[in-house]
Amino acid sequence: MSRIGKMPITIPKGVKVELNSNKIKVSGERGILERNIHSDIQVKIEEDKIYVSRPSDSKFHRSIHGLSRSLINNLVKGVFSGFEKTLEIQGVGYRAALEGEKMVIQIGYSHPINVDPPKGIEFEVEKQKIIKVKGIDKQLVGETAAKIRLLRKPEPYKGKGIRYIDEVVRRKVGKTGAK
Repeated sequence: MSRIGKMPITIPKGVKVELNSNKIKVSGERGILERNIHSDIQVKIEEDKIYVSRPSDSKFHRSIHGLSRSLINNLVKGVFSGFEKTLEIQGVGYRAALEGEKMVIQIGYSHPINVDPPKGIEFEVEKQKIIKVKGIDKQLVGETAAKIRLLRKPEPYKGKGIRYIDEVVRRKVGKTGAK
C-alpha cells in the first residue's frame, strides 16, 4: 500500500470540506479551492479526517492513490495557511518594485519588465532584491515563481539572475589569461 496514500489528512479548525461524487471542495479563511479526483479513488470524510483509498493494487490505481492524497492535502493546507515561494535577485543594478498589484523588474534588459499576478497570487518585494510569491494554490504559486525565474535564469560565471532563495548555482571558472 502507498505510504503517502494511506496516511489520513487532518482537517484543521475553520476548514470545511465538501464531497460530491468525484469533486472535492475545500473552503477556509483564505479562500475556496476545488478539484476533480479520479472516479476510481474513494474519498471518505470522518469527523476531522479525510481518508483516501483505492479499489485494487493495479499499477494505475497505485500510481494515482498517493497523488490524489497529496492533491487533497495541498487543498487543505492552501486554504488554511497558504503557500509561498521566495526568489532572490542577484546582480548589479538588478531590482524589483511593486506598482499597485503588478511588479516591475529591472534585470539588465533595455526596458523594465512588468509582471501581472494571476488571480489568487500576490507579490511582496523586500529590499528590492527579495520577491515573495504568495497564494493558496500550490501549483499556481510554483508556476508563477518559475515564470519569474525564467525571465533571467542565474548564469554560472558571475551568478547574476533570479534564483530561488535556497537554490545553489554551480559556478564555473572564467577564462585564464594567456601566458
